[in-house]
Amino acid sequence: MEVILSPEKESKLQHFASRTGRQPSQLVVEAIDRMLEYDARFIEAVEEGRAAARRGDLLDHDEVVARIEASLDK
Repeated sequence: MEVILSPEKESKLQHFASRTGRQPSQLVVEAIDRMLEYDARFIEAVEEGRAAARRGDLLDHDEVVARIEASLDK
């Protein structure tokens, strides 16, 4: 597989790799791994939410707002 980066992105990647003592290819692989893990967790959470909705296990608007406000107060 080949990935083509703009000169600006390639320069930024090279600079960051130099600063962290790693190879640019290592950074790219790590970034892809993180993205794939994040996407897998996101898709799983969406599927869980859809399954809960099919079961009728839903929250009303006031409960959603209360949970959001509680999480922001932490």
